Amino acid sequence: MDGHSNSNSSAVEDMKVYTGTLVHATEENPMLILEDKVLGVCHGKIEFVAPATEVENLKAKYNFSDANVTALTSSQFLMPGLVDSHIHAPQFPNNGIHLDLPLLEWLQNYTFPTEARFCDLKYARAVYAKAVDRVLRSGTTTASYFGSMHLEATKILSNIVLEKGQRAFVGKVNMMVNCPEDYRELSVDESAKETEDFILYVKSLNSPLVQPIVTPRFAPTCPKEQLERLGQLAAKHDCHIQSHLCESQAEKAWVKDLFAGSKNYADVYHTAGLLTNKTVMAHCVWLDDEEVALVKGSGTGVSHCPNSNMSLRSGMCNVRRLLKAGLKVGLGTDCSGGFSPSILNALRMAVLMSKGLSAMSNAKHLTLEESFRLATLGGAKVLHLEDRIGNFEVKKEFDALLIDVEAKGTPFDIFPEDTTEEKIQKFLYNGDDRNILQVFVAGQKVVDQMA
Repeated sequence: MDGHSNSNSSAVEDMKVYTGTLVHATEENPMLILEDKVLGVCHGKIEFVAPATEVENLKAKYNFSDANVTALTSSQFLMPGLVDSHIHAPQFPNNGIHLDLPLLEWLQNYTFPTEARFCDLKYARAVYAKAVDRVLRSGTTTASYFGSMHLEATKILSNIVLEKGQRAFVGKVNMMVNCPEDYRELSVDESAKETEDFILYVKSLNSPLVQPIVTPRFAPTCPKEQLERLGQLAAKHDCHIQSHLCESQAEKAWVKDLFAGSKNYADVYHTAGLLTNKTVMAHCVWLDDEEVALVKGSGTGVSHCPNSNMSLRSGMCNVRRLLKAGLKVGLGTDCSGGFSPSILNALRMAVLMSKGLSAMSNAKHLTLEESFRLATLGGAKVLHLEDRIGNFEVKKEFDALLIDVEAKGTPFDIFPEDTTEEKIQKFLYNGDDRNILQVFVAGQKVVDQMA
């Protein structure tokens, strides 16, 4: 882990240096705790990670002073920013309400009517500002957002993400059938044109942080021709893609009826060119073995959304099975199917869901440490960003959280005998935004409770 870049020894004016405890995940280790370390950030990227005893040598090499150094206390640590690989921004008004129906009925009765309101741009601006603020304060440095069907409102979402400094994929939802008359696209041509307009708009923002993502809502709302056109657009503009796959058994049966000529649900997307190594499919609870192989072979990532799966009674995803098959898996909040906008909640519920499955089958469950990796490096891999974010490797961008387990109002207790590992575990199981003192995206401080 310790390393340095090949920087020269000239003065580094914007160097930020942290000494203390780091925790992150690697391919080999789901949770690696590094005590007494020094980490340097320059131009938004990690310049070095070394033993804290190297501070004086590093000062000489990089020409920084004590003024550049933040010394973490024994109650503080740095961890990578959380990655939410599946979240619906226009559903934020419904967070924590209306979870009494299964998926398909829930969409028709609660979700589509709420999303239809985003034709009102003033409403969209107000909701999206609150949503992005909440997600950032919850420690999510990277999010893959579904917007609504509305082009202009989804542009507003992109602008707000950019203004607030979050790293995100933003998608204008596409849907034409099996949805309300007042909330659907009128033709495949209109869908393709507005989607391309949106892609070009986001690219025109010229931000390395905010990218467009092609977003067919899910196969039941998109005819075959529409799916194919969206696949072509994604290929033309080299875009990421997101949708839903095998969320509930009722949905899977419905897709079988709607697309009678397809081998299975995953094949519907595959034949439309929508399964790629830049695709993230949410849920994947009910993948059969053929679908697992198809998802794996295409390089598609899976966003596991345990809160939503339990809240809407969609099913319990066997994440261990997917990981064993070699699939890329990250975590999603799936607000408002999931009632919490915090990936910490998804991390905890992923462990509990896996333990529930384990109790019934005697199979090995996901550990807290493995779920931590899903919430950070796993999400980065799902979003095809593992070369840029996900852990504290030298030259990756500094997306990070400064955690204090004894912050004011902390929802859990620390005792003198608690080890560093135990403090981290307590935060992961019981902590919340009160413990997240600062949030960094590409080296920029975007949340600061210490100011």
